[in-house]
Amino acid sequence: MKETQLKALLREKTTPLYVFDLAELRRRVQYLRQALPEKVKLCYAVKANPFILEELSGLVDRLEICSPGELHICRQLGLPGEKFVVSGVYKEPTLLRQWISQGEPTGVYTVESMTQFDVIYRAAAAAQKRVPLLLRLTSGNQFGLDEAEIQSLIGEYRDSPFLDIRGIQYFSGTQKTSLKRLKRELDTLDSFLKGLRDTWGYEARELEFGPGFPVSYFQGDSFEESAFLEGFSQMLRELDFSGSITLELGRSIAASCGSYLTQVVDRKRNLGENYAIVDGGIHQLAYYGQFMAMKHPYIHILHREQAAKDSGEEPWNICGSLCTVNDILVKKLPLGNLNIGDVLVFQNTGAYCMTEGISLFLTRDLPEVVLLKGDGTTLTVRPRIQTHTLNIPNMKGEACYGKTD
Repeated sequence: MKETQLKALLREKTTPLYVFDLAELRRRVQYLRQALPEKVKLCYAVKANPFILEELSGLVDRLEICSPGELHICRQLGLPGEKFVVSGVYKEPTLLRQWISQGEPTGVYTVESMTQFDVIYRAAAAAQKRVPLLLRLTSGNQFGLDEAEIQSLIGEYRDSPFLDIRGIQYFSGTQKTSLKRLKRELDTLDSFLKGLRDTWGYEARELEFGPGFPVSYFQGDSFEESAFLEGFSQMLRELDFSGSITLELGRSIAASCGSYLTQVVDRKRNLGENYAIVDGGIHQLAYYGQFMAMKHPYIHILHREQAAKDSGEEPWNICGSLCTVNDILVKKLPLGNLNIGDVLVFQNTGAYCMTEGISLFLTRDLPEVVLLKGDGTTLTVRPRIQTHTLNIPNMKGEACYGKTD
């Protein structure tokens, strides 16, 4: 995203502001496609950033949906149901029955527990429909089924007229920089799928795997992505499993397309330390692991006026607008010529940053969300939203929630 584009945008928009560069998004998906084996499909986790879905839907093979709200968003946008992977550790039984009876979505459902399986099977039998499934193998937490449960379901239901058990889903975390760890996981999955084939005569057609590819958020991060992806691709080629492989990705696809813009509204020096107060804060910006205060993310400054000759960098503590000592975005960031009115541009904020923050804390407005198109034009996909209507006690029971002034 060019500085000239951001400055032009700021002549029309106020901060705080999220900007997502669709040209960069396309470049990113193309890069991943070229770096991975040709047969590998891509699934995008909707929770990473729902605002880029319309553009992204045509670039990926699947969309992972983990809540009724995400499904509503995808339907509202008219996205193809055959791409939906309805996932999530808790799927509301009433909604599951409704979706299956109506024949929507038409993609695939994941199974996270024996209880979920029972609801899906009964709904499919009642509707006399064949429902496509991926059985999620647990990685040792609250998600998924253990091996014995999957083996039991395969043994009893692999030939059911109401179920199309396509294969296995597996996800074990994010920001994984170790190829050795990924190889252990892939070897375990390969062995498990081979066991299902040899013991139960079940040949899985699909493996959906969440590799948790890392994103370099902070200055000094040492990560050579091209070599990493080359090594991972070789592991996929060496698998005994010959079915379809889909990689579920969120931050690896979306992070690089996003910028968060927040303006310096005050500056001070307290007990010998420099503080810059910005109009944003931790309620609107969340990097993975919330390491922002301790590490330095990639940031550049848009000066309000022509910057004077740099008199040298000084360490600055960048603090948000919330009335809590926890609202620190960065500690001791080396900056020069930082003044009121300058805008800090936080980079790599295209995934999770705008949705993981405590956005309703202290009833601050939700920032505007803008898409920067490939032709340089912009589109506002969410206006600035006042949140007092969400936090005010509605003593009269009036339908006022969600309104803006």
